[in-house]
Amino acid sequence: MSKTTQPSILQALLPIFLLVTLLGINVIYFGEDSSYGPNQIALLVAAGVAAVVGLTNKVSWDTIFDGIVDSLTSASGAIIILLLIGALAGTWLMSGIVPAMIYYGLQVLNPAIFLFAACVVCAVVSLATGSSWSTVATVGIALMGIGSALGIGEGWVAGAVISGAYFGDKMSPLSDTTNLAPAVAGSDLFTHIRHMFWTTGPSISIALILFLIAGFFFSGNTDDQQVEILLGAISEKFYISPLLFIVPALVIAMIIKKVPAIPALLIGSLLGGAAAIIFQPEIVREIAGLEEGSYARASYTAIINSMALETGVTTSNASVDKLLSAKGMLGMMNTIWLIICALSFGGAMYATQLLQRITRAILKGVSSVGSLILATTGTCIFFNITASDQYLAIVVPGKMYSDAFRDQGLAPENLSRTLEDSGTVTSVLIPWNTCGVAQSAVLGVATMTYLPYCFFNLLSPVMTVLFGYMGWKITPLKPAANVDTEVIEESLVEKV
Repeated sequence: MSKTTQPSILQALLPIFLLVTLLGINVIYFGEDSSYGPNQIALLVAAGVAAVVGLTNKVSWDTIFDGIVDSLTSASGAIIILLLIGALAGTWLMSGIVPAMIYYGLQVLNPAIFLFAACVVCAVVSLATGSSWSTVATVGIALMGIGSALGIGEGWVAGAVISGAYFGDKMSPLSDTTNLAPAVAGSDLFTHIRHMFWTTGPSISIALILFLIAGFFFSGNTDDQQVEILLGAISEKFYISPLLFIVPALVIAMIIKKVPAIPALLIGSLLGGAAAIIFQPEIVREIAGLEEGSYARASYTAIINSMALETGVTTSNASVDKLLSAKGMLGMMNTIWLIICALSFGGAMYATQLLQRITRAILKGVSSVGSLILATTGTCIFFNITASDQYLAIVVPGKMYSDAFRDQGLAPENLSRTLEDSGTVTSVLIPWNTCGVAQSAVLGVATMTYLPYCFFNLLSPVMTVLFGYMGWKITPLKPAANVDTEVIEESLVEKV
């Protein structure tokens, strides 16, 4: 067997330069449609170039292919969750749950405080559930509809929703990434959460202030008469009642009780279908396309259609029709296509040692605590861009830099905090990352449209680097064991 040749830095950067170039061309030529095929092709071409570089360095094709398969396998859970989110959105629309959220939200919220309130609501729900994905797919969808009716730009609303959802995801002890980061770094969960407070608190505070200020610019956008028309169009089509909130309350309760996301979302989808059968018989028949005949057949057909296919309800108002639509599982297929291509690129880059070569080059420039935290932050963002997976952006840098943090005399919670400040929250800002693709598809807003308004996600990595260079709240490494050296020395003297 021939020995593998280590790649050069130019070889490692070649697939990335090609990918960035192709993505830029796609934006110029295809615009908003670039994520519906062109970007997938760009990712596969870049993955092919990475594979060719690996083969020239004597990495076997089996090794490269296994790396791609492993990368895809890691996302299998996320793909199933995406499908179930599509199904849940469909049944919750048909049952009147989402319309009820919009209906009551329009009556309670006003544009001046809407963005601030949206961020706070999503933060609370995500903190309680530990899941940004579940928060965005439930409360987030409703808030998008309310914001649209209030005349607030979709990028602003999505930015507030994502900021709040990722704050809760980052700080909740129920979150998978909040448990993963300290496990990789060698810290414990609650030490990690307490240490994150120092950088996360200022980030979310600044974000909330910015959303509150921005709200005053939208305060004059709402036509009260138009809102009344929207409320009338919803109420004449759907049975609206607080009873409809029993279903989302049960789903949130399941997630709080640590029921895994996949069964919780599946149960939530089926409960939404049951609620539709009970509360919305006319909508059920409309979606089934069966105005007459057996209601049992219509119910079954409507539930299958709402879960599997794109669903829309026609009202007397065209603006409401735009709000009352859901993608179903079918609407998630392009998102899954993009995830598969992105992870193929990440798997090829990792299996051919190209990602590792780039990070070794980064480590050579580390000379202080601040530069170490900056390097870790940059590496996490780099892995979110290249490996296209949030978990890899936490695990790989965590393993890479654990010794470096120890050598600098830094406690492991400094590393775990940096991993979350940069790896967890920036994943949703990358258009081809699994998180960016998923949230964009669920909210119906392009990643680059909401990116400028995700203030919390943008501030978090900046804050952690600032604290690193300023030396604020940097915990030193404790002794390896609680050893009293004076007692040991006295014991030795007595023996002598």
